[in-house]
Amino acid sequence: MRHLLIRWAILAVAVAVAVAVTDGIDVHGGLGGYILVAAVLGLVNALIRPIVRLFSLPITIATLGLFSLVINGLMLLLAAALSSVLSIDSFWSAIVGAFVISVVSAILNWVVVDRRRSARR
Repeated sequence: MRHLLIRWAILAVAVAVAVAVTDGIDVHGGLGGYILVAAVLGLVNALIRPIVRLFSLPITIATLGLFSLVINGLMLLLAAALSSVLSIDSFWSAIVGAFVISVVSAILNWVVVDRRRSARR
C-alpha cells in the first residue's frame, strides 16, 4: 500500500511539473486537484491504456514506438474528460504534457522507488 501511495505522489508531482512547463494544460483546485488528476490518470493508465496499446501494436511497431506518444496524449485527454479539475487546450498540449509526465515520473520513480529497493538488498 505504501508503494502505491509513493507512486501516486510521484505522478502528482509529474503532473505539476507538466502544468508548469506546458502551455495549454491547467489544474484547478490546488494540491487536491493534483492528487485527483493523479488518481484519475493512474486509473486510466491501469485500466484503459493496456487495451489501447494492444490494439495499436502494429502501428506502434511501424513507427518504431513513436505512436506511444500519441497514446499517452490520448490517455491524458481522456483523464481530462473524466476529471473536472484538469483542462487541456489542444491535442498537441496533451502530447507535450504526456511526454513531460512520462519523463519526470520515470526519473522520480528511478530516484525514489528503485534506489530504495537497492538499498534494502
